[in-house]
Amino acid sequence: MFIAGFPAGAWGTNCYVVATGKGTECVVVDPGQDATAGVEQVVAENRLKPVAVLLTHGHIDHMWSVTPVAGAYDATAWIHPRDRHLLSDPMAGISKESAAMLLGGRHEFVEPDDVAELADGQELELAGLRFVVDHTPGHTEGSVTFRTPYGAGEGEPDVSEVMFAGDLLFAGSIGRTDLPGGDHATMLRTLSSKVLPLADDVVVLPGHGEQTSIGRERATNPFLRDLIEDGREGGAGRVTRGL
Repeated sequence: MFIAGFPAGAWGTNCYVVATGKGTECVVVDPGQDATAGVEQVVAENRLKPVAVLLTHGHIDHMWSVTPVAGAYDATAWIHPRDRHLLSDPMAGISKESAAMLLGGRHEFVEPDDVAELADGQELELAGLRFVVDHTPGHTEGSVTFRTPYGAGEGEPDVSEVMFAGDLLFAGSIGRTDLPGGDHATMLRTLSSKVLPLADDVVVLPGHGEQTSIGRERATNPFLRDLIEDGREGGAGRVTRGL
């Protein structure tokens, strides 16, 4: 299995290119600000052909380049319907701090030509890969994660799945819930129902920062530990992340 990731733009959003191997079709996950050149480089160096762009949610730092990337390769863009409006109006989900970063610039956003909507529990067969979609609201109403079986090659770690987590779960933290469409209580329910049941060996590739695993986060992430140990509806004072 081939996975290439790189941070893009002012927010350092992780963009991923996923394929069964070099010289095949591929999927692009979360092409954020200034991600176009990085995608082009990975695609050219590894002889790949993007057929789909998967968006974990509609925040501008994750979808900034979705239209040029999808258009360049005639690829379908996939997003949950609760976040689809952000493709053409990303300012509706932005923080005041992020808006200040964009003042003075001329930025126009339109939907890609080919947009498909995601549903909870949906299985996508794309580029020879299978992705399971989990609707994971809390950071935004339409946040999702994508889980795919990891076909380890010789000498590679034996893991069951890779999860592209967007801004749901980070190493040591979770996504912020104070933006339009965010809700802390909903986030806690999502973590309880969608994250905690997963196997410890699931590798988590987050929207920002370093990769982690479900086992590591179950043992060390204060938000998950609160849920496991005493079921508190707490954590409001802890540091969250995201746009």
